[in-house]
Amino acid sequence: MSGATRTSFARRETDALELMDDPGCDAALLDRTYGQFRVVNRLVAGWRRLYVDALRPVLAASSHPTLLDVGFGGGDVPRRLARWARADGLDLVVTAIDPDERAVAHVRRLPPGPVTYRRASSTDLVAEGRRFDVVVSNHLLHHLDPADLQRVLADSERLATGLALHNDLRRSAVAYAAYAVATRPLARSSFLHADGLLSLRRSYRPDELAGVRPGWTVRAAPPFRLLLEHVPGAAA
Repeated sequence: MSGATRTSFARRETDALELMDDPGCDAALLDRTYGQFRVVNRLVAGWRRLYVDALRPVLAASSHPTLLDVGFGGGDVPRRLARWARADGLDLVVTAIDPDERAVAHVRRLPPGPVTYRRASSTDLVAEGRRFDVVVSNHLLHHLDPADLQRVLADSERLATGLALHNDLRRSAVAYAAYAVATRPLARSSFLHADGLLSLRRSYRPDELAGVRPGWTVRAAPPFRLLLEHVPGAAA
């Protein structure tokens, strides 16, 4: 890796647009990318451990547990959370929202499952007066500009009664190199390779989100993840 490439990780790359965020992108490649999220998230997102350690205790304390996933993308994360909760005997009601009609179209083509998917934003649900025991997102934060980041965090505070947890990538030259090699065979069949590399360049480091909003804590998680967490009623 060249010195210029190493230097580029000193700050977030916020000017470039991911291919899948282009409204005119190839629909077939986009749909294939949504489908491939399932494998990538299973390998790198760490939701099983987050479910066991952080989500399950909050959900188990509720007689009628509810969970909201903000920006569901391919829809695989909320489906897995619902299955794990069901296996634990929890009657969890899962709602997943995404403002992109293409993401909604993708999940509607999937087999029926235990999740209610909606085309909506977190602000829409705040306006409806909705509340959930747990609010989560997966790989969402690096897509947001500063104003949208503050909006999503403020909405999460209003929507979550027990826990809000945003799980994202953590910018790292090592993660970038590993992802580049692992996904190179997919470079022509979907947006997963190019957009994933850009996502890593756009992602935060913990110090960049420290103090982003009162009441939120940020920490690094293995292998190359970042967790931004809010517990209602807890000290900042």
